[in-house]
Amino acid sequence: MRLPTFHDVEAAAARLTGVANRTPVFTSRTADALTGAQVFFKCENFQRVGAFKFRGAYNALSQLSAPQRQRGVIAYSSGNHAQAVALAGQMLGISTTIVMPKDAPSIKIEATRGYGADIVLYDRANEARELIAQRIAAERELEIIPPFNHPDVIAGQGTAAKELIEEVGELNYLFVCVGGGGLISGCAIAANALSPHCKVIGVEPELGDDAMRSFHSKTLQTAPRANETIADGARTLSLGTLTFPLVLKYCHDFVTVSDAALMRTMRFFFERMKIIVEPTGALAAAAVLERKVAIAEHAKIGIIVSGGNAEPEFFSRVLLDRSMST
Repeated sequence: MRLPTFHDVEAAAARLTGVANRTPVFTSRTADALTGAQVFFKCENFQRVGAFKFRGAYNALSQLSAPQRQRGVIAYSSGNHAQAVALAGQMLGISTTIVMPKDAPSIKIEATRGYGADIVLYDRANEARELIAQRIAAERELEIIPPFNHPDVIAGQGTAAKELIEEVGELNYLFVCVGGGGLISGCAIAANALSPHCKVIGVEPELGDDAMRSFHSKTLQTAPRANETIADGARTLSLGTLTFPLVLKYCHDFVTVSDAALMRTMRFFFERMKIIVEPTGALAAAAVLERKVAIAEHAKIGIIVSGGNAEPEFFSRVLLDRSMST
């Protein structure tokens, strides 16, 4: 498949106009004081399905041919891409089948089912979701919509950074969470076009540091312990064949943060900014608030807050048990 360009991001933005939410950009005097910078939070936790994933899913499904739409699609996801494909399919009249891990957050499984998807559960410790999806796709003649390694998905995700830069102007830094690399690839394409001096920094959980190692070694690495992080949206084993070259071309650096830092950042969002952010959604902000990158004073920083689908029970524990974040 071809690598997407900024033209594809612009085309995706046109398709999403009036369909996706143009999510708010929040600021925080506390965050500015802690960092000595101007920090702008692009709050994709207010996107449809509660995450940026709707952008890429709708952009991909809306371009399917009539025969493809009639047959339906299949996707695999721990939750947010699952919900996004299910909702986009519901809106476009396309049947959807989603392969999800049995231990995915129940809030994400129920939301996906609520959007009308047929859910196939699997054991992530012993089964490969891609192989399951490929088998079902072959049996039912379904179109596969992967969560990140697809040019239309990447282009759709890039519209988040496009909107952010259009609203606040050029940035010095853009921090983006990283799982399979779809979001950071699309956002980096947009930043390169609209704010060419902006440094794009990817942020991963310490237990899922494959993109950081891949970026620095220039060879595709895997993260065998990714399933252990609380950031369930970043439990991918590696970047994709499309996202890896885009990361090498457009990104400037990668850092990691601990699960404890993610919990501190989730609490910061709730206590200081009055918003709910899931662990993966807090990755980029955690890198900034924990000072993982040396930032010049008064720099303009963009942060993609990628989602807000936090499991209620876990979120309550994060807020109440401060020993979890020490």
